[in-house]
Amino acid sequence: MDFVLSTYLYLSIFPESLIASMLPPEEFGVYFALGTSKQSRGQAAFIEVDQRMRSDFFPLEDIEQRCQPHVDGQPKRSVYLSIYRVLEHIPLAALKSLYLVTDAGKVLELQKTDYVPEEQRQLHLYQELCPVTPRVASLFNPVEFCRFVTNREFPVSVPKLFFMEMVLHDLAIDPLLASADDLDYANIEHLRACLTGLVQHPEKPAKTVNRTMQREIAYDLIKNGFFIGDQEQFCYYPFPSPRELEEKHYEWWRSAQDLTYWDYK
Repeated sequence: MDFVLSTYLYLSIFPESLIASMLPPEEFGVYFALGTSKQSRGQAAFIEVDQRMRSDFFPLEDIEQRCQPHVDGQPKRSVYLSIYRVLEHIPLAALKSLYLVTDAGKVLELQKTDYVPEEQRQLHLYQELCPVTPRVASLFNPVEFCRFVTNREFPVSVPKLFFMEMVLHDLAIDPLLASADDLDYANIEHLRACLTGLVQHPEKPAKTVNRTMQREIAYDLIKNGFFIGDQEQFCYYPFPSPRELEEKHYEWWRSAQDLTYWDYK
């Protein structure tokens, strides 16, 4: 089948789902975060999926029939196509821009680019976002970590992983003695102990810091950006620096900073 230009496909990160919509990304982001009545609001993160994607897993053959305008002419805002094992069945080549939406409906677009690992070996802290949500400290850089978590030869793995890297500052180099005064994580001593354990026992390259996360993404704790991949492919969505956010995305950044993360951190 051929998709009509007015139909978009979106991979929602939380909750994990594939959604068809007649709304373009900016409008869909506002709707997804605020709803229609604007009585409920919450963060949203989603990736636009190429309309030409073909799949035997998703019911794509009747999108044109299901995604029709309402009788009053208003566009169809959302048609859920799947809510289970969505990420693993979408080819990475079909993923387009990532959109981050604050709970006030401000939308930030992040585009894919190539990732170049840092030359200096250091410790890392990752927040997994989809399909699982633990926070993990690791010796691995993002590419290595993705290959590690998606390795089917291990007893515990996932087919694909969407995750972000979080700041560690000096703890990334010296977790035992470095100051952590500039890190706003809850239970910082537990984080320090996890990182120190990696240094002392490098045969175990990853250690769970928290088993789950709450729904909110702590944007002020992002180190470099978001990653998605499996054993063969890898995508990187760089997150703007604080200066770039202030200069180019001021309204989004101010909206994001209005959120309270202390329980989450």
